Amino acid sequence: MPDRPSLSYPRRENEQVTDLATTDAKTPAGPVSDSGTSAAPLTRAIRSGLDRLRAFDRRRPLVWDTAVTTFWTVAAVLDYTSGGWRTVARDVTAPESLVLLMSLCFSLPLLLRRRHPMAVLLLMAPVSLVNVWTGAVVQAALLQLIPAFQIALRLPLRRLGSAGLVLCAPVAAGAARIPGIWDQQLVSYLWGFVFVALLGIAVRTRRDYTEALVERAHRLEHERDQQARLAAATERTRIAREMHDIIGHNLSVITGLADGGAYAAAKSPERAAQALEAIGTTSRQALSELRRLLGVLRDDHPDADRAPQPTLDDLTPLIERVRRAGLPVQLKSHGDPGRPTPLTPGRQLTVYRVVQESLTNTLKHASPPTDALLSATVTLTYTPTHLDARITDTGTSTGMGTAPDGQDTPAPTPAQGIMGMRERAALYNGTIEAGPLPAHGGWHIHLRLPLEDHPQ
Repeated sequence: MPDRPSLSYPRRENEQVTDLATTDAKTPAGPVSDSGTSAAPLTRAIRSGLDRLRAFDRRRPLVWDTAVTTFWTVAAVLDYTSGGWRTVARDVTAPESLVLLMSLCFSLPLLLRRRHPMAVLLLMAPVSLVNVWTGAVVQAALLQLIPAFQIALRLPLRRLGSAGLVLCAPVAAGAARIPGIWDQQLVSYLWGFVFVALLGIAVRTRRDYTEALVERAHRLEHERDQQARLAAATERTRIAREMHDIIGHNLSVITGLADGGAYAAAKSPERAAQALEAIGTTSRQALSELRRLLGVLRDDHPDADRAPQPTLDDLTPLIERVRRAGLPVQLKSHGDPGRPTPLTPGRQLTVYRVVQESLTNTLKHASPPTDALLSATVTLTYTPTHLDARITDTGTSTGMGTAPDGQDTPAPTPAQGIMGMRERAALYNGTIEAGPLPAHGGWHIHLRLPLEDHPQ
């Protein structure tokens, strides 16, 4: 936490989270740049086409499944009608109707390959056994590798063992009837299964990695927005605290001066003139502080005054203004403020605002006891490790105020001011104690603020 108490609010630069997941299936379609580097035109065209294809598949999955199934069904039927199956068949005397039926049984179930890949593979297993047992050996049997790929891509990896067994068991069983099938069919099935399994695992790993990157980017974006909201809320609280201290104190002083001037106008015009002059001085000072506060908040005011806020040297003018408002205040100091470590500007501002708020609350909420005058005392005690500021008054809190028409109305409670004092003290590990004094019914505020080199 910086110790400079100047009201400087730097602009937050727009942050941008680069999405490295350019192939994620859950992100909107469209080309995404890789860390700001420009890709080749061919790469951008291929990436754009793949993104559009994935987007269309997400919107119409049945269309894509139907297109794939139709393609392989047509290929299987062409293999049957052209007689291509006879070039690899062990027994060309197999009934052609059976060959066509097996070709359709290998291709049509592909419609469910993504939703139920294991069920599709189990449905094809009996057909694969018939295919090998009869010696027809239609090439459409290799379509079993497609649901095997989906199993590796979508299902738990432990299901790969079961898938491999379902795929290769019919071929192994047919080897007992047809000699020489071991080196031609079974090895081909094993290598094909290993290839599609590794391909599915690779695609799955890439997809999971991409999804993790996208999720991380979304989480960082959410955290960025949340931090921005928290920072804005903190700034609003800080501005509200400054506005409360400036306006609340000066208006209380002006109110006290106006009431005293009105009372003295009939008997002592000189005192009324002094009160009016003090009102003008206090008003101009309040306007100056408000201009300085509002100036640093305006984006179109680069030359705004960012001078440090009040320090302990400004306590004497503050107390003098409160005295002119009608509240006798004594300032006492014990110890050397410059030894061993002088207070930083931020801590001096904290002490100043606490004293200002305490005296303002006394002006607004306290009333003098019977046969006594209302007064206040500010005591500053410097120690090697801490600064103790104690503000006490001799008044009593009535909890009521007097309206202009003479009726009693509830006076605003000082809870908001005390809360602001606690927040200021907490910035520097300080503490605030506030409460009534049991001895004479007054009120006290005790600020204990550690020095910078001696944190609490």
